[in-house]
Amino acid sequence: VQLQASGGGLVQAGGSLRVSCAASGLPFSLYSMGWFRRAPGKDREFVAAISRSGGSTDYGDSVKGRFTISRDNAKKTVYLQMNSLKPEDTAVYYCAADPSAFVTGSKSVYVYWGQGTLVTVSS
Repeated sequence: VQLQASGGGLVQAGGSLRVSCAASGLPFSLYSMGWFRRAPGKDREFVAAISRSGGSTDYGDSVKGRFTISRDNAKKTVYLQMNSLKPEDTAVYYCAADPSAFVTGSKSVYVYWGQGTLVTVSS
């Protein structure tokens, strides 16, 4: 199983960025997907999750109203659109796969993790 995250980079505060995660080696449409992030010196934090069909989503409090998670099951890819970025959004962003039918921010249920992509927001 591989989860390949991409699309990170440097962006100014107030800007937008979309990161992607391409999955291989698993029945993608049977997994709920999540995005987490880890800022320097902090624990891994839940960002967003989406159900198998894309019909249900959930977001961490710090990103609600600014970030949008989506998925394309035909392309086996999950996306995170990030708008109105703030310097405190600077982190390595990880995608993860959960075999359950639910959306959750609990790290323990995710069985596969990608390698992460770095997002840096300058002030």
